[in-house]
Amino acid sequence: MPEVDAAGLTSADEDLALLRDAAREAGAIALRYFGKNPEVWMKGGTSPVSEADYAADTYLRNTLLAARPDYGWLSEETADGPERLKARRIFVVDPIDGTRGFLDGQKFWCVSVAVVEDGKSIAGVLECPAADETYWATPDTGAFLNGQRVKVRDIPAVAELAGPKALQDLVPQAWQGRLKRTAYIPSLAYRLAMIAKGSLDATFVKPNAHDWDIAAAELILREAGGRLVDSQGSTPAFGKEKVSHGALAAGSGEMLAMMASVISGHAG
Repeated sequence: MPEVDAAGLTSADEDLALLRDAAREAGAIALRYFGKNPEVWMKGGTSPVSEADYAADTYLRNTLLAARPDYGWLSEETADGPERLKARRIFVVDPIDGTRGFLDGQKFWCVSVAVVEDGKSIAGVLECPAADETYWATPDTGAFLNGQRVKVRDIPAVAELAGPKALQDLVPQAWQGRLKRTAYIPSLAYRLAMIAKGSLDATFVKPNAHDWDIAAAELILREAGGRLVDSQGSTPAFGKEKVSHGALAAGSGEMLAMMASVISGHAG
């Protein structure tokens, strides 16, 4: 049984250990379908979901809730319900973030799992098996990639920026000459992890990102010295009744401040 504190809560470190083990196995499950033409359905007519997503989601739901039956559950591939709002802590899960890339044979997809308490992520893991990368973080302990601590890089003379072209086009002219626009990266969680490890400087996020896309990656980015902010310059809250968000910006330093002002004028 996990140790609990005076309030009856498991430590973030123990929750992290649970997430790491579960995400590793869920990644192995998804990897069995990778490049094997899994069956695919369309959600809402536009968003693909595969049998790999469902298999990983089922494993995560069964494993995590068996270990923490009093936690709530929020996943992209599970019907949401109001009962999770009564839980002190919530698992926030995307069994495969970047399904389109997964189906196209691209390696930059990941299993995203987080524990959220009072609107904030207290443990987060991104398991990216095709890229042989595992990211994790808990508050005030740093962010790690395969056991090595990572941090955002100082903004270079020419910064690499990802995200929707419509938002990139709104960047002030004084910054446009300092930017290198990167190719599209299907997994939003992985995009944030790239900033955390210093291989990307910043990204815009189009409206309608959901908690499961960003809850784990936001914590990893924050512990690496970056931030994910909304149009008010605030970190999004997770696990609330509404689980989607408006335009967001991720990065660090003066570049993030500039990007926050861009989305402030593009709220929604």
